[in-house]
Amino acid sequence: MPGRSSLKLSHHAAELALIGCAALAWYFTFSGFVDMSMGPGTMGLGLLGFLGVWTLMMAAMMLPALAPLTSTYLRSIRAVRSRRVRAIRTTALVGGYLLTWIGFGVVAYAAAALAGLLAEGAADVTPWVGAGVLAAAGAYQLTPLKDFCLRHCRSPVAFLLHVSGYKGRLRDVRVGMYHGAYCVGCCWGLMVVLIAVGVMNLAWMAVLTVVIFLEKTWKYGAAFSRITGAALIVFAFFVPAHPELLPGLHMMTAM
Repeated sequence: MPGRSSLKLSHHAAELALIGCAALAWYFTFSGFVDMSMGPGTMGLGLLGFLGVWTLMMAAMMLPALAPLTSTYLRSIRAVRSRRVRAIRTTALVGGYLLTWIGFGVVAYAAAALAGLLAEGAADVTPWVGAGVLAAAGAYQLTPLKDFCLRHCRSPVAFLLHVSGYKGRLRDVRVGMYHGAYCVGCCWGLMVVLIAVGVMNLAWMAVLTVVIFLEKTWKYGAAFSRITGAALIVFAFFVPAHPELLPGLHMMTAM
């Protein structure tokens, strides 16, 4: 019984540690990049700089929703009683998860760069492009593929059954990357919205963080995902007449 109590405490400690890391990432994001929160493009950053900022953002936005699954994974390796080893394995899991989002960050960089070019050279077209991006992101929320990826994120049992066969020193990194791939499949549309409204738009970051957390952890998360999709489609109809709603595609806001 004392052993079980100790393991349960370590699970809660892991969750609190991830939430603490997310809070720290939010702090550095807000304090370091508040002046870059509005406007199109890559904020003047090269690829490596952008990926550094992107990784910080993903830690802030995604780690709270990752905490419950991490706790479940730790329960599956209860034979490991060393706190140091469990901490290392948790770090490897989170590292693999963030690696997947860093990979998506390369795509996000290209999309943000394209958004900056459009805002600068095709101002008449960009509101319609932005409306199309929002509508596409909203429509994706209603697709079977979104449901499939979301079910994975909401089903720790199926997740554990798949990763139970992973072996080797990098097994926890592979576990994180495996879950991260489904997470990207679940949330890429919302991240495209983030590019349209401005990559470092802190208000939208906060809204999307809440949306992602509720989708993955709330018992009505699947239904909430569809409501979010419908809301994005409705929002898209207002963009052509009010391009300032999408600072990530609107040069005047940046000026």
